Amino acid sequence: MNIQAKAIKLGDNINTDFIISGRYKFSITDMKELAKHIMEDIDPEFAKKIIPGKSIIVAGKNFGMGSSREQAPLVIKESGITAIIAKSFARIFYRNGFNIGLPLIEMDTDKIKEGDNLDIDMDQGILKDLTIHTEFKIKPLPAFMQQLLKEGGVVNYYKKFGALPKVNNK
Repeated sequence: MNIQAKAIKLGDNINTDFIISGRYKFSITDMKELAKHIMEDIDPEFAKKIIPGKSIIVAGKNFGMGSSREQAPLVIKESGITAIIAKSFARIFYRNGFNIGLPLIEMDTDKIKEGDNLDIDMDQGILKDLTIHTEFKIKPLPAFMQQLLKEGGVVNYYKKFGALPKVNNK
């Protein structure tokens, strides 16, 4: 699986209320409409920075902390963000992200800047920053997680195959 996109840089401790404000929790249920409000408490123009299918969030530590609201990763995916790269993720956000087919990559993000062009090879475990001509090793995702991502998440995988992928613990 390969992803090519531009970096949109954020800092540490991006919580689920920053991703999508709790004030919209009950008033807006349509994901397309919610996506218009992504990260607006951090940057009111954030949604305008997204090029659907060609943008990656690059963040610091503890991305997705806070509540376990599934709207947070759903809104990110609906907005057109193709992946998130962060130093670390809140565990429940990490799980929710993969459940819906949103690629999440943990690595040191200090050298990646806003607007950098990135090329991620999930199979080989390589992230290339084409802007600064630098290559980073990333931990390759296990095959079963890549299968989930390829199918768009757990539910889509199950609908297609009638079971979840086998985990090879070797």
